[in-house]
Amino acid sequence: MQCKLLRSEADGPCIRTAEGILKLQVVDDAIVRVVVGSEPLTEPATDSPMIVEQSGDADWSLAETESTISLETAALRVDLEKDTGALTYRDADGDRLVREPSDGGRRLDPVDVEAMAGENAASPHDTLDREAYATTLELEFSDDEAIYGLGQHDDGIANYRGHDQHLYQHNTKVAMPVFVSTQGYGLLFDSYSLSTFHDDRHGTYFWSECVDELDFYVVYGPAFDEIVSGFRQLTGTAAMLPKWSYGYVQSKERYKSQDELLEVVDEYRDREIPIDCIVQDWQYWPDSTDDDPDFEEWGGPGGDWGQWGQKSFEPERFPDPDALTENLHERNVRLMISIWPNMITGENYEEMAEAGHLLDDGDLSAPDNEVNYYDVFDEDARELYWKQADEGLFSHGVDAWWADSTEPYNPDWGLERPLEPAQRLALITGDYKQVFDPAYINAYSLYQAKGLYEGQRSTTEDKRVLNLTRSGYPGQQRYGAITWSGDIEATWDRLEKQLADGLQFTATGNPKWTLDIGAFFVEDNTDEEFYANGDFNDGYEDLGYRELYTRWFQFGTFLPLFRSHGTNTPREMWRFGEPGDRFYETLVKFDELRYRLLPYIYSLAGWETHRDYTMFRHLAFDFREDERVHDIADQFMFGPSLLVCPVTEPMYYGPDSTPLEGRAKAREVYLPEGTEWYDFWTGERYEGGQTIIADAPLEKLPLFVRAGSVLPMGPVVQHTEERPDAPWHVRVYPGHDGSFDVYEDAGDGYDYEDGAYAVTPLEWDDGASELAVREREGSFPELVETRDLHVVVVDGGQGRGIGVDEHEPQATVTYDGTETSVTIDR
Repeated sequence: MQCKLLRSEADGPCIRTAEGILKLQVVDDAIVRVVVGSEPLTEPATDSPMIVEQSGDADWSLAETESTISLETAALRVDLEKDTGALTYRDADGDRLVREPSDGGRRLDPVDVEAMAGENAASPHDTLDREAYATTLELEFSDDEAIYGLGQHDDGIANYRGHDQHLYQHNTKVAMPVFVSTQGYGLLFDSYSLSTFHDDRHGTYFWSECVDELDFYVVYGPAFDEIVSGFRQLTGTAAMLPKWSYGYVQSKERYKSQDELLEVVDEYRDREIPIDCIVQDWQYWPDSTDDDPDFEEWGGPGGDWGQWGQKSFEPERFPDPDALTENLHERNVRLMISIWPNMITGENYEEMAEAGHLLDDGDLSAPDNEVNYYDVFDEDARELYWKQADEGLFSHGVDAWWADSTEPYNPDWGLERPLEPAQRLALITGDYKQVFDPAYINAYSLYQAKGLYEGQRSTTEDKRVLNLTRSGYPGQQRYGAITWSGDIEATWDRLEKQLADGLQFTATGNPKWTLDIGAFFVEDNTDEEFYANGDFNDGYEDLGYRELYTRWFQFGTFLPLFRSHGTNTPREMWRFGEPGDRFYETLVKFDELRYRLLPYIYSLAGWETHRDYTMFRHLAFDFREDERVHDIADQFMFGPSLLVCPVTEPMYYGPDSTPLEGRAKAREVYLPEGTEWYDFWTGERYEGGQTIIADAPLEKLPLFVRAGSVLPMGPVVQHTEERPDAPWHVRVYPGHDGSFDVYEDAGDGYDYEDGAYAVTPLEWDDGASELAVREREGSFPELVETRDLHVVVVDGGQGRGIGVDEHEPQATVTYDGTETSVTIDR
């Protein structure tokens, strides 16, 4: 049938097509929503847990000819072919961004939601008896465009051209129905069901198994930062995390008592190794008792599990939680604690069960299917969950959450052998659909984050929500959540893949991603569990693991959250040597570098919230038009200035401390074109657009600084609150004009949402060799009004501004918020 314009509404036209009613909704000059379904079409502000309310007041125009209907905004044009319904998306100049095939690329196939779901499947909908579809959107990409995003999928894919991906949640796998293109656009699908992306022998298309309608957003940039800004306009602003969370976070599986936690922190303080947070992993909760219904199954008192999921402390091992957090806070260290959505026994379990808020797991194949999960889709259940967390933990001074297992089912864990990918897909998603509405199997983590965030903010505005969680979804960034990559294994191959996986995650618009430094599984236990396949059975005593851990630690230094964690072997720095040992000294050196970079890092955090920035970013964010970066995933930008090039191959030792002979202590590095680059350690300057061999001994991660960078640093401190009035050490890397806006706020609380923050613009005029410090913008009560700025213009030949150490300034500026400048004699 030929498509027909039905009507024009305030925000866009409705068109009858062969697939149903097509609505083009103008959200913004650079964002158009495309919905295909039956009337009335869904309103995203009320029906979508992903999308926040939109104003939709942008100007647009509509033109119709005999063959086409065209919608145009100031930045986008959408052309519809009347004969086929095919859509083509163009920029304002008419250049094609992406299009559907000429014969039409949309398909909606009705599905029976009730037949797909378990009898008591939980849902945010009132009923499973509703109209729904399996939807397909076919696309035609340009030959030279690269595709990024889709979440974090445990496979190290650098560019999705020529690949496929199944989007479902699992430990080490995070589904995000979003992708960006180097062609200058992004697509975000308002879908929570099993989905797939294909650009392979099956075609190029995005498919969702069960949705109310085909519903997606086209976002134009063309720069990645602009596309991401559009994603966050749709899904919400990234909340500020507390400043202390940008320091070092020490964790392991697990600290067993209150005394052990304090002893570890004391050791860090005695050794003068910077730290800001220690983490209490699971089994801090009460032990099982004879009265528990699953007493024998769960191991009895002191057994393997205890009252798993109970949100309170075991009194014998943690006798005084108030004193614990008070003592930690006196040492300027915060406490993060793990909480779980599952419960097996105890007061929290009984309370949830009595209220009817536990999910009916039925006859799942999962080895832990006897564990009860709470119904996160129910608002009353989320409120009760927060009440339990508040009374048992938060009220005692706990500072942050580690929301583990937010997928939450992992039915292939516990198997001795891995399944074929198709078997794994069917097993996991089949189990999910027995418990969850098939249209929402990927949304558990989003609702869990919402409940924690809203619960804590209803309790206090003085402490920012920090939720480290094992899964994610678009929109989760607005809830103070940061996703970590799950229970990965200690191999060099896994380290390399993690770089690509993390960069794909942050390309979706959520900037908050991290990992277990050193990997979770260190030993090889594949005789019992196929995934516990680390290469180092001797743990930290194995020199091969010490090398891998050190390289992982160097990578982690440049992530949004800097956290060591894992099982099998301890992770405290002194386990890897003593002062004078190269492993120990390198770990401390990079920990101190992290703290020296705090003025830079916390500014990037402020930019993420106030400017929709992305701290940990694919090279294409900054060098999209350089095709040589499109397939590079073992280098990344950390902010606008630092090019980070982790080492992902062993150079010194294999497993069992086996020495490796003839390994070069260097790696290839591509320096993107369009600028020059400085070696951070030597000050040597290189032209961009070339591949070099960069020195990479154990003590050195190849790190380069873009010419024109203005890099604010601070002194080495023991925690993020030490010396708030310390001078900024401002390094300038000449060769281009440059600037940097230093962001400051109180470091905690939510007054920043009301404008309580300050920005200090730093501007470098390369021709005049002048650094201008512009008038400060904004204020907040804790602001340091007057501060010294020590300025160094980097010159490798003179040894100025090189490496971690502080340098004698070439000029000192006393800044009181009014504009000033200084000329540097080079």
